[in-house]
Amino acid sequence: MVLPQLMNPASDTPHPPPGSSPGNERGREISPPSNWREALPALIASRIALIQIESREAAKQGARRAVGICAAAMCAFFAWALLIAGSIAAISDNTGWPWHWVAMAAAAIHLLAAIVLARFAKTAGGQPFPVTRAEFQKDREWIETLKKTPKSNA
Repeated sequence: MVLPQLMNPASDTPHPPPGSSPGNERGREISPPSNWREALPALIASRIALIQIESREAAKQGARRAVGICAAAMCAFFAWALLIAGSIAAISDNTGWPWHWVAMAAAAIHLLAAIVLARFAKTAGGQPFPVTRAEFQKDREWIETLKKTPKSNA
């Protein structure tokens, strides 16, 4: 199983995880797999770990964003409700127009603003899981090169 490289916080240099060594226990370096079938389980495990890490981060960001949006929406709702109620009364008193017509005009303005804001909110975001996608592409290319190389009998 391939273990991820951890970063040393003091030096920001990669080092092997605790309990492992850069080579194997006999001092020899680990040789790369001779074919793709030997490397596939480790490759799949590392990609699953990468997806899990990015999924957790995406979930945290999504939850943080949802809480912020809910809090902002509640504050905005109460502020606008009070502002609109006061504005309708003030406009109706100062102009002599019936309050229900002023309220309808305010509703139309808000509907127009909501449509504009909804279109503005549909901004295109980046592709999800960019690191995983890049790694999968590298893996496909690597597996293709392993499949194309002739097998040796040694």
